[in-house]
Amino acid sequence: MVGEPAVESNALLLLAAYSVGILATSLLGGWLPSRAQITHARLQMVLSFGAGLILGVAAYHLLPHALAQISGHEAVEIAVWWMMAGMLATLMLLFFLDFHEHDFSDEHKHLHDHAGRISGSDGTSRGSGRTVGWLGIVSGLGVHALTEGITLGSTLRLTHDGAAGLAGFGVFLAIALHKPLDALSVVTTMRIKGLSQWSQRVANLAFALTCPIAAFATYWGAGQFGASENFVIGCALAFAAGSFLCIALSDLLPEIHFHSHDRIKLASCFLAGVSIAYAMHLVEPSELHGSIEREIGSELAQKLSAITLNLRCA
Repeated sequence: MVGEPAVESNALLLLAAYSVGILATSLLGGWLPSRAQITHARLQMVLSFGAGLILGVAAYHLLPHALAQISGHEAVEIAVWWMMAGMLATLMLLFFLDFHEHDFSDEHKHLHDHAGRISGSDGTSRGSGRTVGWLGIVSGLGVHALTEGITLGSTLRLTHDGAAGLAGFGVFLAIALHKPLDALSVVTTMRIKGLSQWSQRVANLAFALTCPIAAFATYWGAGQFGASENFVIGCALAFAAGSFLCIALSDLLPEIHFHSHDRIKLASCFLAGVSIAYAMHLVEPSELHGSIEREIGSELAQKLSAITLNLRCA
């Protein structure tokens, strides 16, 4: 956690730099529909790479850091509980608001309509998709952006003992890569619904600012918990890990069914994203890795000792 003024200053500078990057990529995503045509195949490659990166960040960054922050013999159970809470909360948002749609191309609609078409009781065919209002999509993505901001702010609170370095870079890269796609969804949905250009620009700006504002609010707010700060940050990171896992799989799994002809290409992009997340884990500050290894190693050693003792007694 952040302590000395110099360390806190470095962490704030990193947070400011990451926030500017996220703001810029989000605004870019909202600007693209009016300037460029994004092909379905290229978008799916970006989605697959982003899904791998987000999945890797959740597994190699967020969850281990969460375990390191939650002390006690029930740390694993608490972290897993909050991770499941993050997955279920995100899944419920997807279920009720259906906001995580990035591809509005005619090719995408044709593929999914063809694969998802089922026979009605009257012998006719009907599409399996459902229409959700633009406000529901924007609201769902707004909540998702808040989660991303909380994740980034919590991660930057982990910097300590002069180890600011590139802590949180993996989280930043995952958000920055995914944010243009979310902004694209917001603007495209509003355009399809016939809203004015001014409304689209305002919504795009508000959406772009949501994550940075949430990140700074979390960074400063977490310090108000005093002795409980580590526990709160650990729970927040575990919750974010669950949310990231759900988002990554919601991007990836549908394409497994609808893109059999591109599976090798998409699988390669996905594995590249996972590999980069792991590589960034290796170059994070060694102080963060050390604390994680001590916390997890100690708990595992205690459990293994207890199992061994029980076996001997039996």
